[in-house]
Amino acid sequence: MKLAYQFMATIVVCFLLELFLPWWSLAIGACAVAYFIGNKGFVSFLVGFIAVAVLWVGMALYIDQSTHSILTEKVNRLLPLNSFLLMGLIGGLVGGFGALTGALAKAK
Repeated sequence: MKLAYQFMATIVVCFLLELFLPWWSLAIGACAVAYFIGNKGFVSFLVGFIAVAVLWVGMALYIDQSTHSILTEKVNRLLPLNSFLLMGLIGGLVGGFGALTGALAKAK
């Protein structure tokens, strides 16, 4: 049950932080959520990774649909990977390591 709470809280907190702060603030949000929820290290990393990856890919798909794929088509021509996969991987790593930091800080 703590996994679901951490997952939903991470998505909500990171979404709210990204409305007003820079992109890297999601690491602070994932860290705070993992600290207060109190899961173990690897579980917190995995939940933080998946939550932020889902958030970023969802936001990217929403923006992509709103702008009729103008920028996405240009970026996909430049990069060998799909831009959504790349966004999910980068955001997921930042969120996962932020959550791992929070979980390890709670363990001490």
